[in-house]
Amino acid sequence: MTPTPPLPYRSLRSYLAKLFPGPVRKLTLDAGFTCPNRDGRVGVGGCLYCNPRGSGTGAWSRGLSITEQVRAGIARLEQRYKSQQVIAYFQSFSNTYAPLEVLAARYCEALAFPQVVGLSIGTRPDCLPPEVLDLLQGFTATHRVWLELGLQSAHDDTLRRINRGHDVACFAEAVSRAAGRGLHLVAHVILGLPGETRAHMLATADFLAALPLDGVKIHLLYVIRGTPLERLYAAGAYQPLDRDAFVALVAEFLECLPPRMVIHRLTGDPHPGESVASDWCLDKNRVLRDIDKFMAARRTFQGRLWRAARYSLSPEGNNPSP
Repeated sequence: MTPTPPLPYRSLRSYLAKLFPGPVRKLTLDAGFTCPNRDGRVGVGGCLYCNPRGSGTGAWSRGLSITEQVRAGIARLEQRYKSQQVIAYFQSFSNTYAPLEVLAARYCEALAFPQVVGLSIGTRPDCLPPEVLDLLQGFTATHRVWLELGLQSAHDDTLRRINRGHDVACFAEAVSRAAGRGLHLVAHVILGLPGETRAHMLATADFLAALPLDGVKIHLLYVIRGTPLERLYAAGAYQPLDRDAFVALVAEFLECLPPRMVIHRLTGDPHPGESVASDWCLDKNRVLRDIDKFMAARRTFQGRLWRAARYSLSPEGNNPSP
């Protein structure tokens, strides 16, 4: 059998293979949390692209407890992947946005299963008080803990445009406070945001490369039914990236990131029936193959331009500078 050639980036799968004996999979959980950009503390309506149920499964609203979700998820993953190790991934909305005792109870409910070898918490940089960081740090004594922080763009103009509700400085400050606690810090970014050029997106890569981050999740901006972005798209005020443009941008983005960073995701896929544009993104495996082929043809790899970054942020953090 011909061996599979190595990927031109540090993938999450290869990283996990070195951490754990045997296969390990992420198990997405819905803990019933909300978001300060929805409940009025920061804003209402959420981000421009976010649907009413966020990125989660809706399991909590259907009455499924964390224990029930973990039990069912473990059985499903064991049957499909033969995996008996899982990372409990609290994904939907802002998973540090609740009273401390509620957070501790929900996290510990998942960690009570011996098959759960890690904890991954998705949240916003403006939802990280010191006591929450202390709580997460405490779990690192027994489990791997990933803290996933949404940035989306390193440009304040863009963050205002998408109704993000925080600025770039908030993200940088959150990373600084979380660093050195034994947490694996992961940034979320989106390619194809309204008003952004190639230079904006590569400047975001350079911004991330300069921070004490351990990983990155790259998402495609797809148009979801019922969002403000759909209205922009219907009015002709927003044009999503096509596949070729996205593939090339991902490759260039990876070139600017340091080789040590783990690439947790290269694209995203919406829930079935939600997308109103960019249906090509539904074939996730093809997109990933196209990225690999593009980088192989270009003979490039993650970190190729890291030490000689061609873009940097202006002192205000709003505009890319060649």
